[in-house]
Amino acid sequence: MADPGTPARDTFPQPVEGTVMPRFADIPTFMRLPVERDAAKLDIALVGVPWDGGTTNRPGARHGPREIRNMSSMMRKIHPVSGIQPYRLARVGDHGDVPVNPADLTDTLARVERFFARVHAAGAIPLSAGGDHLVTLPIMRAIARGRPVGMVHFDAHSDTWDTYFGGHKFTHGTPFRRAVEEGLLDPRRTVQIGIRGSLYNADDMDWALAQGIRVIGIEEYFDLGVAAVIAEARRVVGDGPTYVSFDVDGLDPVYAPGTGTPEVGGFSTHEAQRMLRGLQGLDLVGGDVVEVSPPFDPSGNTALVGATMMFEILCVLADAVARRRGGAAA
Repeated sequence: MADPGTPARDTFPQPVEGTVMPRFADIPTFMRLPVERDAAKLDIALVGVPWDGGTTNRPGARHGPREIRNMSSMMRKIHPVSGIQPYRLARVGDHGDVPVNPADLTDTLARVERFFARVHAAGAIPLSAGGDHLVTLPIMRAIARGRPVGMVHFDAHSDTWDTYFGGHKFTHGTPFRRAVEEGLLDPRRTVQIGIRGSLYNADDMDWALAQGIRVIGIEEYFDLGVAAVIAEARRVVGDGPTYVSFDVDGLDPVYAPGTGTPEVGGFSTHEAQRMLRGLQGLDLVGGDVVEVSPPFDPSGNTALVGATMMFEILCVLADAVARRRGGAAA
């Protein structure tokens, strides 16, 4: 039974139907949902973080949120496999973009943290569209100060390097090292899926492994298969609060060429969808899709991939909201 303090399901925000207004028409919002600036009116806040100041290779992820909004018009109301109807389970809305500072990394990190701290204080779960992967660090600072979270992390890269370019500690290759050091991320409840690519040094992965992070490289991923990988991920994160971070470069670049650091030999979009669906039932407290760089994919396909993965995460987040209220997926 739903919490009596929440509105009836038929009053939850609903997407604009494609049969009422064509998908190519009207103002684009995430999933064609209403814009809601008051996070207290939402269970799940969809947020754009249009910033790529931590990028060390190809830029452009600052344009990701706008294009993901555009392509999210392709999403409908009901998940075709799980049957989850996220807009019947939770109050979901487009909460707008973080007002980032494209000229100042430190100021942007502070801005992102303040923005998500307000979202968290209002009781809403954040689901974000980046932006480069450094944006996950200030989000975690906002939602995990009181207790560290576990994480299911889809990526080609571990993002646990220490420094880049003369000792700089804040890039899209360092967020999870900083998060562990700051006590935001529990490394023993963290699993990274799809890691691959050539290395700078033979010991590049040593720090992550020494902290207890479960790293599933791409070769092990293919040896195990989707079902076994998700079973392992669920074992690692257990019953505690868990964050989902999806970097589109975890996919093989044939599926997502529009990203900053593509790595050949990744998993497919369908495999990614199956893995995200496999997270249903976990204690999920937030998520993001990052590193969509539209300038490198004029077709819009990578942005569509980003919107699709965002919808997959939204469905399992909405199910988590309903479960905490004593309800079930519907």
